Amino acid sequence: MKVKFIGGAGTVTGSKTLVESNGIRILVDCGQFQGIKPLRELNWEPLPILPSSIDFVLLTHGHLDHCGWLPRLVNEGFEGKIYCTSPTKDVAKLILLDSAKIQEEEANRANRDKYSKHKIAEPLYTVKQAEQVFPLFRVVKPNEQISLDAEISAVFTNAGHIIGACSIELILENKTLVFSGDIGRDNDVLMYPPTKPKKADYVFLESTYGNRLHPNTDSKAELEMYINNTVLNGGTIIIPSFAVERAQTVMYLLWQLKEEGKIPNIPYIIDTPMGISALEIFANNRNWHKLPEQHYIQMCKMFSMVSDYQETIQAIYDKQPKVVIAASGMLTGGRVLSYLEHYIELPETTVIIIGYQAEGTLGRKLLEGDKEVKIYGKNYSVKANILEIEGLSAHGDQNDLVNWLSALENTPTKVFLVHGENQPADELQMKIIERYGFDCAIPLMGQEINL
Repeated sequence: MKVKFIGGAGTVTGSKTLVESNGIRILVDCGQFQGIKPLRELNWEPLPILPSSIDFVLLTHGHLDHCGWLPRLVNEGFEGKIYCTSPTKDVAKLILLDSAKIQEEEANRANRDKYSKHKIAEPLYTVKQAEQVFPLFRVVKPNEQISLDAEISAVFTNAGHIIGACSIELILENKTLVFSGDIGRDNDVLMYPPTKPKKADYVFLESTYGNRLHPNTDSKAELEMYINNTVLNGGTIIIPSFAVERAQTVMYLLWQLKEEGKIPNIPYIIDTPMGISALEIFANNRNWHKLPEQHYIQMCKMFSMVSDYQETIQAIYDKQPKVVIAASGMLTGGRVLSYLEHYIELPETTVIIIGYQAEGTLGRKLLEGDKEVKIYGKNYSVKANILEIEGLSAHGDQNDLVNWLSALENTPTKVFLVHGENQPADELQMKIIERYGFDCAIPLMGQEINL
């Protein structure tokens, strides 16, 4: 049995892990690289194996860095089955269509404004190519064993993080390989705590926040303070958000604050067509989250739902203070950039960062204090207040990741730390060895290992 780390090793994006056993090839996740240019350029590279030779894709969840390369995989010859939970299928469809649309729009804009280094800028994939992925989806129920082959089976178990997200147990050659996917938090506002594995011969554990502990602060109180201070100064609050789960979490907290009379009666806008569509996924999958139906209905009534771009323009030029939740969460594209173009040079503006920001993304640059940033090929001075609420992250921190291993009834042969930058992975490795004494390794991108 061989395992090859094609993506998501040494970085938090582009997750792709290939498992080969007795002539069967299984790809766990098929994510898009995001962030710094050398990583983004990997999206244009062919896989080290022929996509047509892959039999199955197993998706842990529907975020772009885990499913966003599927259109390329299918376009380059993959014809197998893509297994995932029902909410993950719905989320992945939304995210792939949105990604394709953004790819097409950015290529068109680059060609129109002539800021591409290429003679003709092309999208990584088109909407049509994204749609060709959908017939290959196969829905699985959590905690039920599915047979992939006569001697290979898989079990999907709840991972928290976002709606539909799962860890995957792959049973083959009398061994159990556990792929964590992205691990959520035990005390998440909307998601249930992740299920801990009980048996694993090999573990592939994410390490996104392997060197961080989430602060023991009240995220709701922070939101209240930042909004009230900004409104007092006549400013607008922009919250870049991942369209699935983070946007709904922030909506829920804002609704609670409004119900409690703690934030003012100003416009509250959710401007992410995908985030609005994701609300329907929450409504249709109530057993996957904690949001009560009555609260969901009341929460939705509080927000202006902006889908049409003309409404975005109206919201941007409306001078009154307002709160805007807009995608994308790492400011790598989407409607939020249109708001930033107008508001980032205004000192009364507040931008609240609420999720992980990968290396090289605009979100990371703002957090690191860059005073000038580039949006759609133009430079802007950063005069807005850039604030962060760490407690709203959907990723488990170092303690959550270490504790996730605590229910194992056996000692795994090896734990591989993936989906993390070098320093977080190094620190998590030390903590795991210190607590459990497990053999723990950090694979390199492109590395192949015989199990």
